Amino acid sequence: MRVSLMLTCLCDAFYGEVGIATTRVLEHAGCQVEFPESQTCCGQPPFNAGDWPSAKSVAGRCLAAFAGQCPVVTPSASCAAMLRDGYPMLGLNPPKVFELSELLLDELRIDRWPLNGSSQASKGAAAFHRACHGRALGLGDRQERLLKLAGWELVALAQEEQCCGFGGAFSATHGALSSGIGVEKLRHVVESGAELLASGDMGCLMHLQGLIERHNFSLRTAHYCELLAEAISA
Repeated sequence: MRVSLMLTCLCDAFYGEVGIATTRVLEHAGCQVEFPESQTCCGQPPFNAGDWPSAKSVAGRCLAAFAGQCPVVTPSASCAAMLRDGYPMLGLNPPKVFELSELLLDELRIDRWPLNGSSQASKGAAAFHRACHGRALGLGDRQERLLKLAGWELVALAQEEQCCGFGGAFSATHGALSSGIGVEKLRHVVESGAELLASGDMGCLMHLQGLIERHNFSLRTAHYCELLAEAISA
């Protein structure tokens, strides 16, 4: 399958390793990956701020970058939700877009990871944070299922569906509240006994990593596609 890879603004600016890992995962799954160099923002920041004319302008440039026939895949439920749900609200027709786990499980029918070699030995215990936009997309436990295929044991969290508190601009306009929500989430992770916190959203990871450093939590964070990529060469 040929796919167009859509990376996020946060991936471009802060999480280049997630883009590399996503490409490795897609190629291991048998995909031919195209990366449109002209891609920029999907338009979600002005959309969420209520500036829909600006959002539509930015979205138009995004659509032009992904104007080919390939389905679009992104390691971000946030951007996938913007294209799938936000663009129709702006009067735009989005391309076929998949969050990475949807493509791997629903389209490619992945049922083991990695695809070659023996089954994975246990990698250890990890906690998983479900991003809010993943719930909006209906991802369910797809991302967690992939991690389990790769050998990770996922531990249960108290208040598992609780938001991390990031919320984009919310973290800037309501900093104390945003931080308080995030710290509570991290305390639940520590109480679970997990040493690794995984997620599928770079906004959540950036927010939580900042709180980990400020409050001296002993936790490692990772995007789930990085853990899938690690398993390929394990």
